Amino acid sequence: MVAVAIAAGLSSPAPGYADPVAVRFPEGTLHGFLSLRAPDGKMLASGDLLQTASAGRVTARLIFKFKDGSVSDETAVFSQRGHFRLISDHLVQRGPAFERPLDLTIDANSGEVTVRYTTDHGENKVETERMELPPDLANGLITTLLKNMRRTAPTTLSLVVATPKPRVVKLKIASAGADSLSIGGLPRKATHYVVRVDIGGVAGLMAQVAGKQPPDSHIWILQDVVPAFLRSQSPMFAGGPLWQIELIAPSWR
Repeated sequence: MVAVAIAAGLSSPAPGYADPVAVRFPEGTLHGFLSLRAPDGKMLASGDLLQTASAGRVTARLIFKFKDGSVSDETAVFSQRGHFRLISDHLVQRGPAFERPLDLTIDANSGEVTVRYTTDHGENKVETERMELPPDLANGLITTLLKNMRRTAPTTLSLVVATPKPRVVKLKIASAGADSLSIGGLPRKATHYVVRVDIGGVAGLMAQVAGKQPPDSHIWILQDVVPAFLRSQSPMFAGGPLWQIELIAPSWR
């Protein structure tokens, strides 16, 4: 669900890939309500997670509508027969909240990735590549996968990013322990995951030296009989700030 961005447009060797995550908690139909806030706590957008499931295939759409008219709209389709496998992903970002408009389409079966974007000079560009996409591809699935992982085991996943040329990077995920919170006045514990983008090779070293290493993202998952996403802090575009996504409840008049 969270768009983890890459800030260094540098070439790098193909990373090693991990196995896809096993299904422990199958996804179903749901409608979630979310808020998106700036680092200072200012409300930027409200969001809806719309998810349907049929015959082992799940379609999850996450759309944020910003107060300034911007939109972030991502639809991920994945299978969950034994393991989670991405089938397709489509991410659209437009409006003043983002540095430049972006339209990223991934067809995991064919390996075709298309990026439509606008340059700093206002010129529309299209980059299409046929890529060898790994089975652990996590675009649009990061929180779903975290709900199904063993909390103590470090994990590596893959992610297609647009820089604007599409490329695959690795996400190194590790638990930072349990954080305390309360829900309805009752104390709970949430597992705090730290997600680091690993560019790898010489390109990764150059990105660190140039100060273009993306910041770590943070995701909190309630580990219970049924796990649940609670909060995340991550950039939504290359070079962007750490925006916070949280669950919200209705306000009755």
